Amino acid sequence: MGHGPGLIIPINTTSQTERTLFVQSFRFHGSQQRHSKLKMGSELNPDWTELTWECLINIFSRLSMEQRWGGPMLVCKTWMNVCNDPLLNSVFDLETGFLSSIETWNWWTSEFAEKVDSTLMSVVERSKGGLKEIRVRHCTNESLFYVADRCPNLEVLSVKHCPNVTAEPMKMIALKCPKIMELDLSCTYAISHECMVMFGENCKNLQVMKRNNVPLSEVWMFESYENYMANQPIFTLVNIDAHAIGFYMPQLKHLEVRYLKMSDNALACICKNCKKLEYLDLFGCPNLTMSGVINSTSTLKNLKELKMPDFTG
Repeated sequence: MGHGPGLIIPINTTSQTERTLFVQSFRFHGSQQRHSKLKMGSELNPDWTELTWECLINIFSRLSMEQRWGGPMLVCKTWMNVCNDPLLNSVFDLETGFLSSIETWNWWTSEFAEKVDSTLMSVVERSKGGLKEIRVRHCTNESLFYVADRCPNLEVLSVKHCPNVTAEPMKMIALKCPKIMELDLSCTYAISHECMVMFGENCKNLQVMKRNNVPLSEVWMFESYENYMANQPIFTLVNIDAHAIGFYMPQLKHLEVRYLKMSDNALACICKNCKKLEYLDLFGCPNLTMSGVINSTSTLKNLKELKMPDFTG
């Protein structure tokens, strides 16, 4: 497809100093060691040009994707080819960069979404079917359709804060990626409960489900206020989502539904059917009552950690 490293999303990108260090190190060692071995103190100066493919993969695997694309990938063709190896493209994780970034003003533009899509599709192509983990925000249907067709071994899918993602590509992923074990659909409002039903029916190893919302006071940290208010799911749809979790995801061990406006009856459905739950996060759920939470969760024999709503307010 020809997506190059220049399209890497500018979130926590490698510094110019780091890039210069990579390039200068390679050029220095490559030119000088063709004539003689240089000594630094009592040790031989290592010749990076003689490192095997396997050794370079081992070294580059210790770098993040952003560090690889902004550093060794720019040094020479050999290192670029190593960075394109499927072994180094089994994980696509932009979440850390999003969490640490303070420049959020452009996240809602179509240009930014196109860059996220292009970067994701580039990694999908490089992985040659070996991509196992995707953690992304602000992508669109285009890249997720691409994922559905080319990532049969996907195990972790986090599609948070994606206002342009609808149900159709997610249904395709549910059908074509049955190995998914962890699913995070937090604050991606256009994904329907039918999608969740399909994930539950087709992904039999699904153990972690996250369907969190954010409180109004924190919306500015993640998305535009206008988008939040325009896409907030109504109360009845939230309860339908909860019932989809309860009836179709009985194998869950970890469930997060922070700030979801579900009822006591919806929670009871989850607890009655998801008996393997070990972790349950209900923090911020405004419509739950203390008695409802206690009665429902008392049946969860494997529950190790429960985050309760704040009933003091």
